[in-house]
Amino acid sequence: MGDRLWKQEHKLLVQSLVYLFFAAPSFVVNAQGPGTWKVLVENAGVSAMHMATNHLNKVIIFDRTDYGRSQLRLPNGRCRNDPNDLALKTDCWAHSIEYDIATNTVRPLEVLTDTWCSSGAFVANGTLVHTGGYNDGARAIRYFIPCDNNACDWIEEGDMLADRWYATDQVLPDNRVFVVGGRRAFSYEFVPRKAGDGLYALNFLKQTDTANAENNLYPFVHLSSDGNLFIFANNKAILLNYKTNTVVKTFPDLPGGGRNYPSSGSSVMLPLSYSNNFEKVEVLVCGGSPPGAFQAANGGSFMTALNDCGRIVITDPNPTWAIETMPTPRVMGDMLILPTGDVLIINGAEQGTAGWNLARTPSLAPFLYSPAKLPGKRFAVLGATTIPRMYHSSTNVLPDGRVLVGGSNTNVGYSFTGVMFPTELRLEAYSPYYLGSSYNFRRPTIASVSNTVISYGSTFTVSFTTPTTPVNPKINVYAPSFTTHTYSMNQRLLYLAATVKMVGTQYTATVTAPPSAIAAPAGYYMLRVINNGIPSSAAWVQFT
Repeated sequence: MGDRLWKQEHKLLVQSLVYLFFAAPSFVVNAQGPGTWKVLVENAGVSAMHMATNHLNKVIIFDRTDYGRSQLRLPNGRCRNDPNDLALKTDCWAHSIEYDIATNTVRPLEVLTDTWCSSGAFVANGTLVHTGGYNDGARAIRYFIPCDNNACDWIEEGDMLADRWYATDQVLPDNRVFVVGGRRAFSYEFVPRKAGDGLYALNFLKQTDTANAENNLYPFVHLSSDGNLFIFANNKAILLNYKTNTVVKTFPDLPGGGRNYPSSGSSVMLPLSYSNNFEKVEVLVCGGSPPGAFQAANGGSFMTALNDCGRIVITDPNPTWAIETMPTPRVMGDMLILPTGDVLIINGAEQGTAGWNLARTPSLAPFLYSPAKLPGKRFAVLGATTIPRMYHSSTNVLPDGRVLVGGSNTNVGYSFTGVMFPTELRLEAYSPYYLGSSYNFRRPTIASVSNTVISYGSTFTVSFTTPTTPVNPKINVYAPSFTTHTYSMNQRLLYLAATVKMVGTQYTATVTAPPSAIAAPAGYYMLRVINNGIPSSAAWVQFT
């Protein structure tokens, strides 16, 4: 099996490089370096369909219960008895793990109901709120409260008002979670519910529902600077006042095709800045599939994915999409905001759509998108992996600046032989160029943060060292994402106002916190110092 997989991976890598360097000559390999790949865990036991990094430097990973056996048993002979389970009524296998970044080890966790294609968000105290799924988990509300003694596990408590399978979660300024959409769920609700909260119809989701394809699942949701929610589904977008259930603005359609599951592009809100009081909000949407791609893939024909991105300033009075071209087509590509403020586009395929075995031609080489560069010069091609990351892959930015990559399972259950893309249990780390030793002379190190629990609008200090005199030092904070099905929910990066001076042998930055929970919802953030474009490892801070 190992030799066959090596040959397949080598062939895929060669095909990818040939395309990039000959078929797409207008795009260059990143001049700052391609980055490096490393397999961290050969067999994590559970395939990483969902992934979220918490403030104790642990990554919560899970797939679904109805898969049957995983490759990791529950501890101490424990078994889960579930008469509703579609595969095992008595299930002694883990379907969730906690990955410890520092020790590079995994710990089995127990989910009680089916988490297939679910959603999540971190709230103010660092708890991961997790909602929905399939079968007996479709209305479930789960919580994971991080701990440092290996004693914590999933808690399931309460139910939502509608089934939420392929829904999206967005944490709100009041610390509730906005839960929207899902298969045949044209509505939204809140977790937890306040007195008077109910189920709110959202006709926009009906309007974006493509017959026999949907293309509006896992809608992209971004909290805008006016407190309203930008919601993108299929090829359309609105600004929603969720308090009054009113559409405040309708945006122009994004041409090309569907961008949400199963057409599965991705989206990020570009970094926010103190320079405009965090008021300017830009959204980037990349990849997806042309009309008819899902139906064609189900018939055995795999259409070429979309090769473009749309970028829009949603706070402009008359916003329009600016279209940019990626180095190659991509569907099921994840998008992460790196510590540098650039966007990483990673994982996915060049043909087909999301779904069971509905894609071909893995996208092995990530792209770097630099939003501050001029149009036409923003994309660069990075170093390729040899491991296809297809349907049901996920990825997270880690506190040390690496990118954790896991998952890929296009099969119904765990299948390792006799399939085109075997179930993938390896965890990889991609180290972008800025972690290379050639940049050590610029790399800052955070010595201390005066306060780690920080009030909105207050000032605090960050002491740091650098091997050489700092050049254009900056401070940014990053809200960690919940990632699944190509979308990293709730991630946001903010550049904070800071003045830097030398104090003894260190530099001290006096930093102003974000002004409100609209700019930065309460919770834990990775704080970094950036020196001449090179980031430090993160220190965790909590805005309240």
